[in-house]
Amino acid sequence: MKISAIDLTAYEYTLPEEKIAKFPLAKRDASKLLHYKDGEISHLNFSNIPDLLPADTLLVYNDTKVIPARLIFQRETGARIEIFLLQPVLPTTVIPEIMLAKHPVVWETMIGNAKKWKDGEILKGLIPFNDGTITLQARLIDRATRQVEFSWDNAEVAFVDVVEARGEVPLPPYLNRKPVEEDKSRYQTVYSEKEGAVAAPTAGLHFTPEIFEQLRLKGIMEAQVTLHVSAGTFQPIKASQVTEHPMHSEQIHISRKTIELIISHLGKVVTVGTTSVRTLESLYWYGVKLLEGKGEDLKIEKLFPYENRRSLPAAKESYAAILTYMNEKSLETIMGTTEIFIFPGYEFKIVKGLITNFHQPGSSLILLIATILGEDWKRVYDEALANEYRFLSYGDSSLLWLK
Repeated sequence: MKISAIDLTAYEYTLPEEKIAKFPLAKRDASKLLHYKDGEISHLNFSNIPDLLPADTLLVYNDTKVIPARLIFQRETGARIEIFLLQPVLPTTVIPEIMLAKHPVVWETMIGNAKKWKDGEILKGLIPFNDGTITLQARLIDRATRQVEFSWDNAEVAFVDVVEARGEVPLPPYLNRKPVEEDKSRYQTVYSEKEGAVAAPTAGLHFTPEIFEQLRLKGIMEAQVTLHVSAGTFQPIKASQVTEHPMHSEQIHISRKTIELIISHLGKVVTVGTTSVRTLESLYWYGVKLLEGKGEDLKIEKLFPYENRRSLPAAKESYAAILTYMNEKSLETIMGTTEIFIFPGYEFKIVKGLITNFHQPGSSLILLIATILGEDWKRVYDEALANEYRFLSYGDSSLLWLK
């Protein structure tokens, strides 16, 4: 797969501030829905989504759960220090495991006002918990890598409980507002389950239990993947060469059942959100790695799909290689990381349709949308702007079919 030079200015558009949805609608499924298929655009409501998906569709969504990853501390001098959790370091890098830890943990973080935090200084914060309080302590153990150790004085309490009690909802920076009580539930999908994301898979915010019931009555199958969305999803592309953009690495978990469902529904897979796209396409390339004998670790580097190869396996063969490996290792779930970068020139192996919101100009996600729609991406976005769609995380939705 040859990489061609990409002019990022071709993927810019003007997004007026008033088009950015700062708050969610009162009803999740009341959002608008732009439907793109075979070059045709129609304007509907999200509640129409069951009518738009064929009965033999496999709908794949990301069941990650957003944690309140923004922790605020105050020094004795009054200075405010904000610590944003990024990636776990110790005692494990596996997100589900570290969230259940009941002893000190170390995370790579972003630190606001770091210059005011002296080396060796321990920050403390009280947390009301049940009928008492817990004292949470933060110690900066490596300034260069922004690694922070967190400890608390109750060995019966897991880190996830500490974060839930102390942290703030990590709203996207472009909302430019403080979180409110409503965000605790609305910046979370109704099917969120696996704690570990620091940003929501926002395409799923429109789904309701009623929508799922309609989909099931139609016979549409569902499958879950887990990709713990990182803060890097908001990182703008600044590199002069797009391929030099430092793609964020995100942890993924996939069950045997999901892989089997995808194999049996190839050609009929619709994903909820770009995170699900990245997960399923990364899985294909993991199968390629196994078939090429390039190691068993599920780690997909950002440009691995673009390496020169004489031929590539079919999607079924690649996914089957993963099942074979899981059988050999007696695994029911596989875990790994991906930093896959999908931009024009990439050929999708698994995904046929995508439910997604409207993304920031000049972003890696716009490049992914342009990979699906070709040059029509601009027409789709112009239509959305002209028809008063609400943009970004709390905005309206779209259903896009590959050309």
